[in-house]
Amino acid sequence: MKIFKIFIIVFFVLSGMLSAQEKPTIHLIGDSTMADKKNPETNPEHGWGQVLPELLDQNIQVSNHALNGRSSKSFITEGHWERVLDSLKKGDFVFIQFGHNDQKFKDSTRFTNPFTQYRYNLKRFVVETRKAGATPVLLPSIVRRKFNEYGTLEDTHGNYPLVVRMVAKDLNVKFIDMQFLTERLERKWGPQESKKLHLHFKPGEHSYYPRGKNDDTHLSYLGAKLVASLALQEIARQNLQIEKFIKPEVLARDICNFKMY
Repeated sequence: MKIFKIFIIVFFVLSGMLSAQEKPTIHLIGDSTMADKKNPETNPEHGWGQVLPELLDQNIQVSNHALNGRSSKSFITEGHWERVLDSLKKGDFVFIQFGHNDQKFKDSTRFTNPFTQYRYNLKRFVVETRKAGATPVLLPSIVRRKFNEYGTLEDTHGNYPLVVRMVAKDLNVKFIDMQFLTERLERKWGPQESKKLHLHFKPGEHSYYPRGKNDDTHLSYLGAKLVASLALQEIARQNLQIEKFIKPEVLARDICNFKMY
């Protein structure tokens, strides 16, 4: 009887380990708009990848490797990509979103020409992800909140989103158009209300920013949750085999009052 009990215990332990091993992981690589932020209880800034676990069930994991200030170049040269590769397993997903910091032409450690090194780096991420048995997903940068005097949202990323589209087409990679999705979101909220999606505080209004803050690139918790929800809705529409892990209320929410075809 004692041996039988030991067998039962070992069986359930091994079953749990096997279940954990089979659980797929979404790996996120990108910059500060996607990254986890310190002190989330008091810090109003959130990356959209930071809130993804809230919108998914317990049968899939999220491993957020995105880091503040990184470009596709510095993410590689600093060794972060190598560490992500080492952690990939068959059945995982890698969401790839760079561009904000690849534009920094005054910083040679981060800047990439969109049509040469940036394109090559994206292709490298895709090819090496596939070799590891995981599925790459390409995403252009989310838009910045930049409305002109006429209330028109202006583009700030130049050719970088175009190159993401080119690589996705060339290598037949799943493409989630975060540029379009977030553009629609910003426009729906408009020049004034869209401030709530970002970090706008007057001096003394928020303890985390006693001197105030005007940031149209990074996201508030509200902005991060809406952006992450839009990404998951589009993932479900494209049938990436992740939709079964998305909480039903996320898919049911009408965020921008439009359909993509």
